Amino acid sequence: MQFKQIATLAALANLAAAQCNTGPVQCCNSVQRADDPTVSKLLGLLGIAVQDVTIPIGVTCSPISVIGVPGNSCSAQPVCCTNNSFNGVVAIGCTPININA
Repeated sequence: MQFKQIATLAALANLAAAQCNTGPVQCCNSVQRADDPTVSKLLGLLGIAVQDVTIPIGVTCSPISVIGVPGNSCSAQPVCCTNNSFNGVVAIGCTPININA
């Protein structure tokens, strides 16, 4: 029985990795457009300029390294982002993904 669970967890991790080729899958507390007042204020405070105000921005994000392992779950929004270089405060270009498939 444990082998089957491990194989399922490995398959889920591979699926998530295939969905996100720009870095680790992120778990963000929220994902809003860059022109959302709160997000635009945060971007301004961080000195981050985005070209497209409709781009989805993840706020308070952390990487999910292995899907399904205790301590690596995401109760908020799992996303794949094109720019994760802001220490988890924000992530730019986030697309929601399904890690339960």
